[in-house]
Amino acid sequence: MKLILKLLAGMAVGLLLGLYAPGPLLTLMLTFKGLFSQFIGFMIPLIIVFYIMSGIAALETGSGRMLGWTVGLAYASTILSGVLAFAAASTFLPQWLGEAAAVPAAADKLAPLFKLEIKPLFDVMTALMLAFVFGLGIAATGAARLREIADQGKDIVEMVLARVLVPLLPAYIACEFADMAAAGTAFATLKTFGVVLLMAIALHWLWLAALYGASGTLLGRNPLSLLRAMLPAYFTALGTMSSAATIPVALRSAGNMKVSPPVVNFVMPLCATIHLCGSTITLVSCATAVMLMTHGLEVPGWDVMLPFILLLGVTMVAAPGAPGGGVMSALGILSSVLGFPEASLALMIALYLAQDSFGTACNVAGDGVVALWVDRLVGRAPQPAGEAAVQRG
Repeated sequence: MKLILKLLAGMAVGLLLGLYAPGPLLTLMLTFKGLFSQFIGFMIPLIIVFYIMSGIAALETGSGRMLGWTVGLAYASTILSGVLAFAAASTFLPQWLGEAAAVPAAADKLAPLFKLEIKPLFDVMTALMLAFVFGLGIAATGAARLREIADQGKDIVEMVLARVLVPLLPAYIACEFADMAAAGTAFATLKTFGVVLLMAIALHWLWLAALYGASGTLLGRNPLSLLRAMLPAYFTALGTMSSAATIPVALRSAGNMKVSPPVVNFVMPLCATIHLCGSTITLVSCATAVMLMTHGLEVPGWDVMLPFILLLGVTMVAAPGAPGGGVMSALGILSSVLGFPEASLALMIALYLAQDSFGTACNVAGDGVVALWVDRLVGRAPQPAGEAAVQRG
């Protein structure tokens, strides 16, 4: 919650500076924005490689059948939620936003003092393939030293995120909004933000209603009773923005749905890293809105968005524990698949972080449905030892 307040403060300060600050100060802000954007671009492939590699390698523990059903159901829920989000966003946002959505480019008179290009070690698709090959290889062979490298690399990247990237995000957003305010586009952007955020939250609730309604009906359970059992976990995640902090409450909530303890203890911590329906809804909805807002970008058809959603469900596996980790992991495919420029990526970060708590709450509440189905399909399988849980962003 503190990060959201800092983000809002950064937006407000950026608006004021963009309207009233002298030219030299704006130039310095644009210089910082350019350098920080280059650093983010450098970190994106490293985030993908180490987090996905470490996450896939860790999936070797536990019962194979239970693991397979958990991963399959979590991924299916994540993808279908993204499909719902794009169907709704592409249908309604152009009507609701209209011409007000289009935001012209920043003023040409504003320019940084200098530009520094920091090339990443490899592109996004290369990073994805590298993470898959070595992650699956480590899981299959039990390569202890490579797993240690993946885990330690993940720790280093997470430290950079927690101590550098995330703390500086409000300043980065302030610079972006100062640029937009100076160009006269900031207030139109803020109006669009409100519409998109309300739509994303409504889609979270719609998806949870669909999950619990369909599951309760098919499993012969009362959907309202099931949903009521998960409400403590939902509101805990809403307040903490942390799946890790919510895990104890989520375990109790799933137990209150009469899911067997071995399934609860296996599925709920694992889903904290792989079931990201709420985050996917937000990212797809916000991406559609940003494309409507950005000159030079057009909302693509299903031939582009479906592969994007499929990749999104993979790139956020074991997303960084810092708040906003989901959007940081997704920046690579937003740029490579949808062609987002630097300014659009900054808008995505701002939009995502503004609702991060609602996305996390949807993720956690949706985990209960996965546990229900795994319990029905697998039953009381052996409980794995030492299952780790991470925070979702």
